[in-house]
Amino acid sequence: MDRRVTVTADGEVTLDRVPRPRPAAGEVRVSTRLIGICGTDVHARRGEHPFISRPYHPGHEAVGVVAETGPGVTSLAEGDRVLLEPNLVCGTCRHCRSGRYNICATLRVIGCQTAGAMADSFTVPAGRLHRVPDGLTDAQAVLVEPLATPVHAVRRAGDLAGSDVLVIGAGPIGLLTALATRAAGARTVIVTDPVAAKRDRALRLGADAAYAPDTPGLPDVVRERLGGGADAVFDCVSVSASVTQAVQIVEKGGTVMVVGVPQGPSSVPLDLVQDREITVRGSLMYVEEDVRAAVSLLAAGAVPVEEFITATFPLDRADEAFRAAGSPDQMKVLVAVG
Repeated sequence: MDRRVTVTADGEVTLDRVPRPRPAAGEVRVSTRLIGICGTDVHARRGEHPFISRPYHPGHEAVGVVAETGPGVTSLAEGDRVLLEPNLVCGTCRHCRSGRYNICATLRVIGCQTAGAMADSFTVPAGRLHRVPDGLTDAQAVLVEPLATPVHAVRRAGDLAGSDVLVIGAGPIGLLTALATRAAGARTVIVTDPVAAKRDRALRLGADAAYAPDTPGLPDVVRERLGGGADAVFDCVSVSASVTQAVQIVEKGGTVMVVGVPQGPSSVPLDLVQDREITVRGSLMYVEEDVRAAVSLLAAGAVPVEEFITATFPLDRADEAFRAAGSPDQMKVLVAVG
């Protein structure tokens, strides 16, 4: 029997005993080592995520070791250390055929719409796993999945070399976005967040300035700091207030990237979008190209793990891990299996 975490219909986090899964043809069973809890999980537990229904079995940021291979699997072998790319796609719709399988017509995500990796072991199609390079620690590898999302958003924003960038939100995704923009050549990176400790962390990670979003006259403050509007704004909060600020601060002809998952509809100042020819783009998850780029950034030391991983709990304390992950004092909370 395996242990598996369930977030119940009431938002409780329980640890259940379930039969150990067996891999079907084309699948492998992975013994889990580390799982990250992200903002998606926190919102889903509260019943606030628009695309995840409770009860659900979490775990989409995962690192483990192949324990068993199903019939027909030749790409992986027992003992391989792997990380999970959790998007399950059809492979045949027009988006999949064009390489944009992150917006597959029937997209599901392991640990969101299907049973996840927060368990002693889990089964997954072999093609959804990537070998972890020998030079990458488990702690680095578990950050590949959350880093791939900002990498994808930065790629969709276009050429950032020499650009001035604003990142709204200094949670894990926001700060990883700031690092990804810098790696892409951004000249100036400014971050906003209401929590002072998160602004301080942004500065330690190399942001040129960090402001509270309720700073009086913030659009003018940022514009004065930059000598004009931001060439690109990455909204990692995605509520009406943050989108409005993004549109107010971005330069004419600039780009606003919607990176955070909105909890519902938001208003957008379309008068400014139209008058200033602003491009507003959504960004969902990632594709393999972004995963590989994230691995390269981590291998190069571009992401200081100690600034992101702030707490680790064993699997039998997953409920505490979820509570910690919802605290503004934490950045990235992990669950360790062993």
